Formats: sequence, C-alpha cells, structure tokens
Amino acid sequence: MSGRRDLRRSATIATIGATVVALAAPGAAAKAPADPADRAYAQIAALQQLKKSLTPAERKLDSRLAIELRKRNGKVAANALPELSTGVEVSASGRTEVLVRAGKVDDALVNRLRGVGAGIRHASADTVLVEAPLTALPAIAEWKDVAEVSLKTGLISSHETDPRKRPAADTKEAKAARIESAVRRAQQKAAAKATATAAPTQGAAVSEGDRAHAADTARTRYKVSGVGVKICALSDGIDSLAASQASGDLPAVDVLPGQEGSGDEGTAMLEIIHDLAPKAELGFATAFTSEASFAANIRALRFEAGCDIIVDDVVYYHESPFQDGLPAQAVNAVTADGAFYFSSAGNEGNTLDGTSGNWEGDFAGSGRGVGKFAGDAHDFDPGAGVQVFNPLSPNSAGRVTTLWWADPLLGSANDYDLYLFNAAGDVTTFSQDTQNGDDDPWEALQTGSGTGQRLAVVKFAGADRYLQLSVFRGRFTDSADGLKGFSTPGVTRGHNSAEQAFSVAAAPAAKPLPFPLETGDPENPTGPYPNVFTKQSKPERFTSDGPRRVFFNADGTPITPGNFSSTGGFVRAKPQITAADGVTTTVPGFETFYGTSAAAPHAAAIAGLVLSGNPGTTNAEIRAALTGTALDLAPAGYDNRTGSGVIRADLVLRNTGATPQPLVRTGTPTVTPTTGDGDAYLEPGETATVSVPAENVGDGTATGVNVVVETADAGVTVTPRARSYGNIAAGATKTRDYTLKLDAGYPLGRPVKLSARVTFAGILSPTAAELLVPVGQVSTTVRDFAYTGPVVPIPDNDVAGASAGVEVTGVGYASSLTFSIDGTECNTTTGATTVGIDHTWVGDLTATLTAPDGRSIALFARDGGGGNNICQAVFDDTAAASFSSVTSTDAPFTGTWRPDGSLTSLRSAPIDGTWTLHVTDGVGSDTGSIRSFALHATGFEPA
Repeated sequence: MSGRRDLRRSATIATIGATVVALAAPGAAAKAPADPADRAYAQIAALQQLKKSLTPAERKLDSRLAIELRKRNGKVAANALPELSTGVEVSASGRTEVLVRAGKVDDALVNRLRGVGAGIRHASADTVLVEAPLTALPAIAEWKDVAEVSLKTGLISSHETDPRKRPAADTKEAKAARIESAVRRAQQKAAAKATATAAPTQGAAVSEGDRAHAADTARTRYKVSGVGVKICALSDGIDSLAASQASGDLPAVDVLPGQEGSGDEGTAMLEIIHDLAPKAELGFATAFTSEASFAANIRALRFEAGCDIIVDDVVYYHESPFQDGLPAQAVNAVTADGAFYFSSAGNEGNTLDGTSGNWEGDFAGSGRGVGKFAGDAHDFDPGAGVQVFNPLSPNSAGRVTTLWWADPLLGSANDYDLYLFNAAGDVTTFSQDTQNGDDDPWEALQTGSGTGQRLAVVKFAGADRYLQLSVFRGRFTDSADGLKGFSTPGVTRGHNSAEQAFSVAAAPAAKPLPFPLETGDPENPTGPYPNVFTKQSKPERFTSDGPRRVFFNADGTPITPGNFSSTGGFVRAKPQITAADGVTTTVPGFETFYGTSAAAPHAAAIAGLVLSGNPGTTNAEIRAALTGTALDLAPAGYDNRTGSGVIRADLVLRNTGATPQPLVRTGTPTVTPTTGDGDAYLEPGETATVSVPAENVGDGTATGVNVVVETADAGVTVTPRARSYGNIAAGATKTRDYTLKLDAGYPLGRPVKLSARVTFAGILSPTAAELLVPVGQVSTTVRDFAYTGPVVPIPDNDVAGASAGVEVTGVGYASSLTFSIDGTECNTTTGATTVGIDHTWVGDLTATLTAPDGRSIALFARDGGGGNNICQAVFDDTAAASFSSVTSTDAPFTGTWRPDGSLTSLRSAPIDGTWTLHVTDGVGSDTGSIRSFALHATGFEPA
C-alpha cells in the first residue's frame, strides 16, 4: 500500500465509527448516529443489507423498483431510512414504465405481458418497453426467460431552457391548445400572403445562423441550395409541422410511418436545416420512444428513407461512455454505408467554464467500509486527503445522475453503487442494482430538492475500475460545510461520440442566453449577428466537453485487455466542431432556440450545402473540410470544448470547390388518345400520345438531357424508346412526346407502368421514376364496401392497436378511391355509439389503411388534439385541406379531408380482397373503439 493510502486509512479509522443501523423490522426503533458521516454510512449499510436480502426474482428488478415494492408492502422501516425516496414514478392507476429484457422477445412473451395488464410501447429483439402495473413486476421477474426488469431509460435533449423556470409536465390539454394556436396563426398568415407576394423560400422566420455562418453568402456565391441531398432529423416530435408548412417555413417532410413522435424540437431543427439548405429534401423520425427504437430509426432513415445526412439532438442516460451501445452501433452502420451523422455534443457543461457536473477517473478506495457490511467508498480527493462525497451546486436539484464503470455492456461482475445524501447525512435516494456477470455496469438516480446535496460511490464488490459520474445539467461545486467539488472533462458519451459522428458544440449567433446557468454566474456570451463568426467568437458556457475514453469494442471485447484504468482504452477527440444556437424559428417554445440542439442542425445543413455543391464527397473529405476551415476559438488549437472551432459555410465551400449541380426529374405525363372511339380515354386496342415533362429542379443548367421511357407490361409498345431534351436551364421544364400502343387484350383498368430514366451531364445523373398511364373510361358508378363487423376496442397506449377489415369484390382495377369513417349521428359524447370512431382525444390516434396486396398509407397521425370522435369524415386525395390541419374545435371530425398518404398509390393493382383499417393509440388515459367505416371505389366502364 502506498504512503498516501496508509494516511487515508489512518484518517478513516480516526474519524469513522463502526456504528451501523441494521435493517429494522417494521415498527422497530433504531438509534440514528449523531455525526452526519456516521449517519451516512449507517444508512448505506441498511440499504446494502436490503440488497443482500433480495430474492433471486427481486435481483432481476431495478433496485429502486424492488425497494419501492417493499416499502409499499410495509417491509422497510421508515425510521431506518427516514429521507429515502426511490424516485419510481407511479401513475394514479398504479402503473409505471419499465424495460423488460429477455433472451428472446417473441409473440408469446408479449402476450404474457399483456396478460398481466402491461401495455406495449416498443419491442425489439431482446427488450420490450411496457407500461405495467407496479404490482405485476414481481411476477414478470419470476419468468425464467426474463433477465431484467429496469426502469425506463430516459433521455435528455440539448435544448437549453431557464433552470429557474422549469415548466411543469406538459398536459395533453396545454399541448393541444399550443399546437392549435400555432396552426391557426400560420393559416391566417398564409391566407394573408396568398393575395400578396409569395413567401420567401426560407419562410416567415430565418435563423440568424444563416448569416452568422455566412451560408447566405455561400449559396449566392456558389449557387448551391442543398438540391440533391436529403437531410433527416431525429428528436422528440413534429407537432407543429402543419403550422410550419402553412407559414412557408417547411416544405414536405418524409416522416417514417408511425414515428412522428410528440413535441416540437424536431420541427424547430427542420426549420433551421431548411433555412440554410432550402432545396434539400427533409425527413424525420422520433428518437424518444426508447433506446432500441432510436437505434432502429437511425437505420431506417438511411436504409429505408435514403437520407444522406442524419442529425439528432438527444442522448439516452443509459448510453455507455465506454462502449458503443445500440444507438452508436446504428451510427456506425449508417456512416459505413456513406451517410454523414451529426449529433449535439450536449449542454452538460465543461471544465474550462467551470460548469461541469462530470467526474471520471480510476476508482480510489478510501478505506472507509460500510460498517460490518461489504463495500468501499470512493475517494474523490486526488491529494492526500480523503473525501468520499462530491458536493452538488444549489441548482443541481432534480437532475438525473449516472454512474458508469469500465466493464462491457451486459457483462459486469463488478458491483458499484450510487448514493445521494442531504446536508444532514441522510440517504435521500440511491441506485444499487446487482451486477453479477450479465448486467450493465451502470447505476442511475435523480437528485432531490434543497441545497447541500452530495453524491457517494461505493464499490460493493469486485475489481477496481475506471469510473464516470455525471450529473446531467448539474454541477460539482464547493459546499458550504467545507467539501470541495471535483470535476473533470469528458462528459460526452454514447452515439455523439461514435467514431465517425460529428459531435457539435454551440456558440451564440445573436443575443446571449437570457438567464444565468446558475446564480452568480458571469454573463453569457453574445453572438456576431448581423455579422459572421470570427476567431473572437465565444462558445456557450453550457456546451459539453470531451474527450471520450472508450474501453470496449462494440461487441464488448476489450481494446486493452487487462487494463481498465486511465491508461487503458482509446481516446476519441470530441467534439469536433462548433455551430450556432440562439436562433429564431416559428415553433412555439423555440422562438429563440438555444442549445447544442440548435447547433447540430446548422452543421448538418452546411454539410448539405457541401454535398449539394460537390456530390460524391466522402465522410473523410467533409470531415477534413469542416475541421480544416473551422475558425479556432480560445484556447488556441484544438480544445475539448469547441473542437477545431466554429464553422463557416463560405470557407467550407471554397475549400471543397462547390459548383451548381443540375437535377432533372420527370413530371406527371399527359395522355391524348390518337386512335380509337374518339373519347378522351385510352382503352385497350388504342394508341395515344404520352407527353412526358422533364423539369430541372437543380441549381445549374442541365446539358445533354435524355429520357428513356420503357415498360415491362405485356401488350404495350412505347416508341421511341429514348428522346433528347437538349439543355434545360435551372427551374425550366421541357416536354417530349412518346407514342403508346395497347394491344386489344390489355386488361381494362390496369394502369400502364412506364419506367422513365433521365440522364444528363452531372454527378446526380441519372434519375428514375415510375409513371402511371390510366387505361379505360372511368365508370360513373361508385361501389361502397362498408364494415359490418363488431365494435373493436382500441387498446390504450399500445403499439398493437386495433384492426378491422372489409371485403371488396367485383371491382378489379379502380379509377378512384375514397375512404370514410362513418356514423349515423355525429357528436362529441364520450362512448358515443353512433359515430364511426368513438375516442376521447383523437389526437392520440394514428390510422393506416392497408390494401389486399400489402401496400399501406397513413390516413392521419396524432391530429385533432383533445377533440372527441370521428364521424362522417371522408378521406379523398382531391380534398382541399389535410386532416393534419384539424384542431379540437373541429370535433366531432366530419367533412372531407386529404389523407397523409395517397389513396391513388393503392390503385396500381386490383383492389379485390381484404382492406384493413388499423388504429393505434399512442398516449395513455383516453380510450375508444372502431365502429363503422367504408371503402368507396369507382371502376371502369366496359370497353
């Protein structure tokens, strides 16, 4: 033992008694030690005795769940742990959200979970997120195939808000009112502009980051706009998407089906992207359902939606700092496939500004055991002294705190525990799960209220490991009673620290953050707007720092076997770059958007301009351009707060040699019969001229445009196969004619599928599209196919949802389709029996319609706020207004509306067969049923 360790152990013996409060039986008295240190150790001892007394099934439960259940069953003496709170949130109906981990998640397990009253939120290969009765958890833990039942792993976005004005949890009512107000305002503004000049391309509000990053200058100078690039965001939700589209601040957004989420940070991020890269295509998926769902959506945005650049602004508390978990592995997969990934560095503070709530380093045993029980408290003091507490600032109340140590995910046999104390030495909350070889190396808790809080880490059993202790948005500071606050750099973690991800720090574009992070802090920095960023710009004081030390490969194998200390593993330099925050959007709650949540989409949009002006640029080339042209901010050189510095679009595009790119696509063809019976319809045995437009939606002139039109349909001839369109200027359209001939035996009503391939000079060439040519005279007879089955209850807050089907016969191909949710008498009565869908709070619902061949569209998704019931509502592609624009004042929802998806897309095959309406409820508390609906189809007149 070193001399320092001898001194520490001597200090321990001199100052800590052996008093231990044993776990008392209910009602038993226990004499509390007078000394706060003795009180603390005695209460840890009591909690550890509880830990040792857990049954095998209870050890599968999160320690806080196990003790919450014991407390409710009267098995924990209140006087043994007088201030203890488990932090388990239980609804008024006795339910809580948990993550169930099993060797295999299959239908049998999911059905068993439903059988004990659990609602299914998300299921992956080995985990299920459920909302279950608290009393059902012991039974679930008894199941042999269940390995663990843990509290839902929460997350935090990087939107910076005033810590002194933390809003209460947003009610459904308040949220609906806010969204509906925004929609009405946007619709009124759009109507006013309809008779005036067209809205600017970027919309009603433009981010100050557009000017501060010189993106406006870059677009003008290099004539690039984001064309040819798809940029997709992951955040909470896009509640105000309809309002932003109505105001002209957002174009169409490709939303992954059922992944629209809840909230508006995603809408604000998309507005920033659109401001800087106005012609880029946009996409979105929520990141907020669960860690597994977030990872799945990262992959889906790339491999299903085709996103070139992906950006997010969240971190899950359960994301390991020492190994790439599910989200980081998903980032690795999409970047390996050629996508670019940007992520907010976080708002957890940094040591340069004295705003850090992070400590990491090697475990140092203090020699202070926990009475007669197991354990050794960690010593935070790097000097000769001993300090087993790390004190928190007064503003660190209510903050999630995580403890990680250097073991692989699902492979820790070293057991560490985390405890929170008040100034009097009482344990107020804790996290002491059992790690016995197949568990994650982490503990988590939420700090309480009041001042004088402090944390302690105890090694219950096992080997010494490198640790990270982080208080998210909190701070370690010196306490009033003489404890010193210890912090270190490196709070970044998880997917934002994936090797090929761009971790983005923040610097203000314009006005300073209008509140201090903590009482007594210095003034926040001001941005350069209306000027551009320079080397004299200052970063936000809250921006998170790096670096990130990683000990394990994604598969859990060690990078430096046998060395899990501060000299082991591999260090990743994070963050890499800095971008703007404190910018304007139209989104309620984000009118001025602060945080690295705002910085990341600015950086992603600038990368979109680079890719637009120089398609084919690799990840390494963009990384070199962004970091190589960044303006170095103090301190000089790369630093772990701002990376290489703040980026400027003009400098990056000058470096990459951006040039305007053409992008030519075919439009909707027009069909003019030239032989036959003289009517306006192309029919079997006839010939028609098909005029195919080609539009240059790109930034540069397209030269050598050629369009090849072919078909694989039997009985169809297209001539000529190819036609030259010559040169097409940016924004212009040219049309060429093709001759289409149908054999007499071609099936009536089956649309001809033409494949159009456009080539032109440029790297974005070729483009391809499928063009549909209708065949047959539209019938004047509408066939109605109504659901006549039983009422189908819609499960509350369960991804399973409810389905009902209707059989369609004798139509074949359809010339038009509409869909209706029916009813005989429309009202907003709860439990109404005369409406098509009775449901309180229609804004909880998502509805999809699936054709017999398996293709499906979204009818609506989470629209209508708190309005009740849908009745006599028709979904028609030709309707003037989308159902997404409804507000609760429209309830009961009647009239004709445009669906989210296209019913026309379901007509390319015969429609005979079963059509299925599927409705899911995404939020708890409100219920209802499917009662009546119908599909309305028009066919074709006989030839």
